[in-house]
Amino acid sequence: MVVVPFDPSRDLIYVEIELQGRRGAKQFVFALDTACAQTLVRPEVVDSLGYSARDGETTATVTSALGQERGYLLRVARIFALGHELVDFRVNVHDLPDDPGLAGLLGLNFLRHFNYEVRSQEGRLFVAPV
Repeated sequence: MVVVPFDPSRDLIYVEIELQGRRGAKQFVFALDTACAQTLVRPEVVDSLGYSARDGETTATVTSALGQERGYLLRVARIFALGHELVDFRVNVHDLPDDPGLAGLLGLNFLRHFNYEVRSQEGRLFVAPV
């Protein structure tokens, strides 16, 4: 079991992740989002890893309070988050509302590989492989 600390005083649960692409591995800050089916990554993040829309598998649409936004699905070589790694990992590439420090949303397609517990008052995530 891995214990991941987070700041309980913030509005979102921010976690550090590492993504690997054609240009190597880079670290980013994502928000944990259990309401997000697919992990969502900003286009500039995948660009920095050496991917482009041409590498996408298919187009995708995200519906939010602002309406529908078009993007695409893409596989990154590797994701390391919450003390665990997955390879050939599918992400949804879309813009996010302005938050300069936020590179994406860590969604259920990552989380469903694990049992996890969020302890909001303590500011800790407990994550164990299934």
